[in-house]
Amino acid sequence: MAKAELRGRIYEFLDAALRAAGIEPVHRDEFFDLGDGILTLIHPVQEAPKLLLVTHVIPYLNDLLIDYNAGVSCGRKSDYQLRVRVVVHGGEVHYDAHGCFGEALDIAFRLLNAVQVKKTFRSAPGPLVVVASDDFYWSVIRHGGDQPDRRAFQSLVRVRVADRSHNGWVQLPDVTSRKSSSEVNGDPLPWASPDTALHLLSQSA
Repeated sequence: MAKAELRGRIYEFLDAALRAAGIEPVHRDEFFDLGDGILTLIHPVQEAPKLLLVTHVIPYLNDLLIDYNAGVSCGRKSDYQLRVRVVVHGGEVHYDAHGCFGEALDIAFRLLNAVQVKKTFRSAPGPLVVVASDDFYWSVIRHGGDQPDRRAFQSLVRVRVADRSHNGWVQLPDVTSRKSSSEVNGDPLPWASPDTALHLLSQSA
């Protein structure tokens, strides 16, 4: 079954991308399954700074997706191509007997599901679209040294949460994998392809 295989793959790829960045299970909560997405809450520790999400986790995940999609046979592409929307944000997360909650989560969910993000995703040439919250962009990406390509993020989204306006910065990662010589053309992948939503949220100290 295509959906079951793709669910397994995205869990595998996300775990591999986090570990490749040095973010081990001890640095984060267990993955929260959201049905059509995965929520990852990363703890505020020195070993897992927020910048790693942009400089290591997302690029590595992008490579894994490109290589996986390139290996799908032509007859199975419409069902087995894997595409992902990712949101990165930082903030306070609260817990109770029913799970986690908080305005930081509301902001992340709202940004990822914004109409403009989904519109950009439909026409994206690669398998990954990233949206960073305004706070994450200005406090992490903007001041992250020379590694993050700040020009690759465009302020395309605005949502309202708790009577406040929040901007979102959208990035389309490269469509060519850096970890293999797989060839990927520049045509948008078919919208019929299954997609998954990822929420990478680093909790504030």
